[in-house]
Amino acid sequence: MGRYTGPNCRLCRRAGEKLFLKGDRCFTPHCAFERRRTPPGDQSRRRRRPSDYGVHLREKQKAKQIYGVLESQFRRYMSQAFATPGITGFNLLRSLERRLDNVIFLLCFADSRKQARQLVTHGHFQINGTKTDIPSYQVKIGDVISWKESVKTTDFFKDRIDGLPKRPVPAWIELNPSEITGRIMSVPADEDLLQTIDSRLIVEFYSR
Repeated sequence: MGRYTGPNCRLCRRAGEKLFLKGDRCFTPHCAFERRRTPPGDQSRRRRRPSDYGVHLREKQKAKQIYGVLESQFRRYMSQAFATPGITGFNLLRSLERRLDNVIFLLCFADSRKQARQLVTHGHFQINGTKTDIPSYQVKIGDVISWKESVKTTDFFKDRIDGLPKRPVPAWIELNPSEITGRIMSVPADEDLLQTIDSRLIVEFYSR
């Protein structure tokens, strides 16, 4: 199955919570989820209480939607998490957090992870001076993320750097506002992982 291209707010309504897929708009009263929180579909039909399987599936789907990854990619992350020593759920979230498109979002170079993925695939960024256009690239300690020189003359770039940082930047990433670069200082600590995802449910889903 391909990548979802429908309305982002529909995914939030299905999950029953904000997934913050549309960037800054999600923090304003204009967010569609604020006006309509009911799940999509016919509201006249009686909705059953989700089964145990449904609860686990929905949590897995939520993580995929937040980070914008396909099922095949997500399975690979799970296989790596199972094979890595430590808590499997935390291993999974660390791999997702270390995706280049997610780091671009966390550095406030993009308003959403979806926009960050587009910027990366269009070749706007460099890792340690080398152009990198793979959104799933796993950043490592010491990596320096910078914009391509050709992008710095555009109005889009000037808009991006205006008022940096626009959101709090996690401690494992260092933002240099003067040079408009980011450096990976460490791997994400447990407290840096996304708290809205119950990784335990995801691990249990793939352990069936």
